[in-house]
Amino acid sequence: MTKEQKFYKALQDVFIGAKIEGEGGFINLMKIKFGYYSQIEKLLKKDINKALEKHPAFRNELFDKLHGFFSRYFTDSGSIYFNSTPFHNNIYEKVYTDEKDVILFWKTQMLYYVKTDRIFRSMPVEIDGLKFYFDASKIENKKANEKRSLIFEIDKVREDGTIVFAVAYSERGRITKQDEILKALKQKGIVITEELLEKVFHVFEKQSEVDFFINKNAKSFLEEQFKLWSYQYFWEGAKEWGVDRVNELQILKSIAFKIIDFISQFEDELVKIWNKPKFVRKSNYVLSLKTLRSFVSEGEFREISKIVYLNLDKNTDYRRDVIQTVREIYKQPLQKIYVSKVSIENCVFKLEYIKVFDDETKRKEYLVKNKKEKIFNGELFDRAKKIEGFLATYSAGSLVRKVELEKIYIDTKYFDMDFTDNMLALLSKNRSLDDILDGYLIKSENYQALNSIDKFNNKVKLVYIDPPFNTEGSSYAYIDKFKDSTWLSMMIDRIQITKNKYLVNDSSFYIHLDHNCNHLGHLLLNDVFNKEPDKEIMWNTGEALSGFKTQALNWIRQHDTIFYYSKEKPLFNKMWVKNDDANIEGLGWLDLFKDDDGELFIYKYKNNENKLSKHKIQKVDIKAIGDMWNDVLSLMYTQNMTRENWGEDNTQKPENLLRRIIQSSTNERDIVFDYFVGSGTTVAVAHKLNRKWIGVEMGEYIERIVLKRMKTVVFGDIRPKLSEDLNWQGGGFFKYYELEQYEDALANCKYLDGDLFSKTSEKAYQDYVFMKDEKMLSALEIDYKNNKVKVDLTKLYPDIDIAETLSNLTGKWIKKITENEVEFTDGTKINTKDLDYKLIKPLIWW
Repeated sequence: MTKEQKFYKALQDVFIGAKIEGEGGFINLMKIKFGYYSQIEKLLKKDINKALEKHPAFRNELFDKLHGFFSRYFTDSGSIYFNSTPFHNNIYEKVYTDEKDVILFWKTQMLYYVKTDRIFRSMPVEIDGLKFYFDASKIENKKANEKRSLIFEIDKVREDGTIVFAVAYSERGRITKQDEILKALKQKGIVITEELLEKVFHVFEKQSEVDFFINKNAKSFLEEQFKLWSYQYFWEGAKEWGVDRVNELQILKSIAFKIIDFISQFEDELVKIWNKPKFVRKSNYVLSLKTLRSFVSEGEFREISKIVYLNLDKNTDYRRDVIQTVREIYKQPLQKIYVSKVSIENCVFKLEYIKVFDDETKRKEYLVKNKKEKIFNGELFDRAKKIEGFLATYSAGSLVRKVELEKIYIDTKYFDMDFTDNMLALLSKNRSLDDILDGYLIKSENYQALNSIDKFNNKVKLVYIDPPFNTEGSSYAYIDKFKDSTWLSMMIDRIQITKNKYLVNDSSFYIHLDHNCNHLGHLLLNDVFNKEPDKEIMWNTGEALSGFKTQALNWIRQHDTIFYYSKEKPLFNKMWVKNDDANIEGLGWLDLFKDDDGELFIYKYKNNENKLSKHKIQKVDIKAIGDMWNDVLSLMYTQNMTRENWGEDNTQKPENLLRRIIQSSTNERDIVFDYFVGSGTTVAVAHKLNRKWIGVEMGEYIERIVLKRMKTVVFGDIRPKLSEDLNWQGGGFFKYYELEQYEDALANCKYLDGDLFSKTSEKAYQDYVFMKDEKMLSALEIDYKNNKVKVDLTKLYPDIDIAETLSNLTGKWIKKITENEVEFTDGTKINTKDLDYKLIKPLIWW
C-alpha cells in the first residue's frame, strides 16, 4: 500500500470508523457519513493535485505526514480523540489558573459519551468441518447503555450445508431456543451437540466492544493537536528553511485544515442532534382511587369508579396488571388468583386464591370440588410448600381476600383517551396538574433527560445517584464496566448539568460509590463543585458478614462511600438515633427528630391521612448521627432481602438508607431526583415520604422493574420495613413516559444524496453543507400560497405528548390539559391541534 493509499484509508477510518451492520439510527448515520466522505474525497484529491503542481517532490512526504497525523485519532467507532498520539501525556501538567493547580485530565474529556456497544458484522464460522454463517444485517443497535443479550434463530440451510443464523438483540425476555434449533437441524439430517452450538455462538459474540463518543468541538481539538504535532515536526526538520520548504509546509497545513474543516462539520451536526431537546412519547398516568377521591366530589368519584371496575372486568390486560401488583405485594406468585365480581357499594374488590395444602391429596380434592381446572404440578407444589411459612404471614390459606376499593389504581394505558382527558380535567379544576402529581418516571438515557426536562430547572432540592461502579462481571441491567476515562466522561457532563441547571441554592447532592471508582468520583466532584465534599459518609454494608466472601485471604470489603456536596447553604434536618437498648414502641428503624422544645418525634402516617404526622417518642438516651453509618445494613445480610428486594442482583440499596438521606435534606413536597434510578428505591422512598420525585432509567428495565414497583407503592406495599414503620397508607399519582432518544432522532433525520460540492471555491470545505438538508422538517406542511405552516408531528412519531413536550421545552409547569389545549401555570395557553412551528423549531431544526 502506497503512502497516498494509506492516508486515504486512515482518513476514511477517522471519518467513518469501522463498518457496522444492522438497522437503526446509528446505522443511518454511518450511511450518511459514507456518502459525505465519498464527496469530500473527490474534491480533496483535486485540490491536493493542484497544490502539488509546483512541488511534485513533496507528494510522498505530504501523504506520509498527513497519515501520521490523522491516523493518531482513528477509533473503531469513528469518534475523534486521542488514540495513539503521545501529545496528551504532557497535558497532565497543564496549569490553568492559580486557583486550580493541576487540572484533572483524561483523554476523552472533550467528548460526549454516547454508549458502549459491540460492532457486529456478518461472519462465517467453520468448526469441526461444519459451516455456519451469522447474518447481522438486521440487528437493531441499542439506543442506550442497557445490557442486552443476543438471540439466534435458524434462517436457512444453504445447498452447500452452511447453517445460516439470523442474529438479533433480545427483547422482553426472549432467549435463544437451543433445543428447537437442534431439533430443526436434526430434521434436516444435521446432528450437532449442544456444546458445539454454544461454542459457535461464542465465536460470533466475541466481536469488538467499543465506546461511542461525539467530540464537543472537533475543529478546535484537531487544529490544536495539529499545531502541537506540526511544531514538533517543524523543529525536527529545521536544518534548512528555504522558500520551497516553507511553501511545502504551508501546503501541509492548508490541506490538513481543509480536512479538519470538513470533518468537524459532521461532528458538529452530531453534537446538535445529541443536544437538541427531545420529544415526550408514550405518556401515561398511574392514579390511586384513594388519591382521586381527595380531588373530586363523591359523585364524580363514584362515576369514575364504575368505569374503572367495568374496565377491570372486561379488559384482560388491565386486570392482569392489577393482579400482578397484588401478587408482588403479598408475595404469592404460586397461587392462582381469580377476580370475582366487584362490589362498588361495599367498596371491596374480591380476589380468590387457591389454597396451599400440606397434603397433596387434600389439595387435589379441593381443586376438583371447587371445579378449578388447572392443578399445579408437583414441582410448583414443592416450591409452594417451601415458602409456606412466609405465605402464612400474609394469610395465604384464606380463600377470599378483600381489597379496599380505594387501593385500586388507574393506569391510563388501559383506558381510552376520552376517559384520560376527562379525568385530568377533573383533577386540575382547582389545582394545577403538575402541582398534584407526585412523580415522573422517565424512560431515557439520562443525558437526554437532563438536557430536555427544563420544567424542573432550578427546582430540585435533592439529587441522589448510585451510578455504575465499574464492577467487572456485575449482573446489573446496564453496562457497568468502563475504562476510567469513559466513566469520567460519562459522569462529568451529567453532574455539571445537574449542578448548573437543576439544583436550587439550598440543595444537596449525594453520589454513592464503592472502591472501584470513589477516588475518581471524589476528584471529579471537587472539580465540578469547586470544593471538597461537605461530608464523606461511610456506609457499613454489613457488620455480621457470613458466607463465601469471608473466606477470601484479604481484608473483607464492608463499606461503600457516599459523597455529600451542597450547592450553597443547604437545608439540613438534623437526626438522631437511640443510644441504648430501650425498646421504643413504633420506632422501628426510623431516625429521631427534635422539635423546638427538645421533644423527640418521628414521622408516621395516621390511618386514612395523606400527610405525614409528627409522632412523639418517649424520652430516651440518644446520639447524633455521624458520617459512619453502621445501623443500615444492606439487603444482602438481612431479612430485608426477602421483604423488599426488587433488583435482579444483590446490589439494591435498602429503603432505610434512602429514607435517611431524603429526610435529612428535604421537606415534604420538595423534589428528589435520581437519574440512575436502578430498581427504583429512591423514588419509592421519596413517594412514601410525601416528596415529589423524578426517576430516569433506560431500556426495558424501567417497565419490568421500576414501574411495577411504583404500582405496588401506590397500591400500598406492605412488605418493606419502611412501609411498616411509616404506617404507609398507599395512594399517589405519577406520570410515566419515554423520551425521544439520540438513536430515534438519527433514524428520523433526512439528508440529501445529491452533489454536495457543486462549488469549487476554497469555502467548499467550510460552508455548512447540512443547511441544505431537511433534518426533521417532514413534520411541517408548508402552504406557500397562503403563507401558512401546518405542524403534523405524527409524521415523526405517532405517540407524542405535545403538552409535556412543550412543558419541558418552555420550562413552564402544566396547569391544565384539555383535548385541544394546554394551559400553563403562568396563564399561557397553547392550542395543541394548531401549533405554531416556531414553538417546536428547536425539536426539528438545528
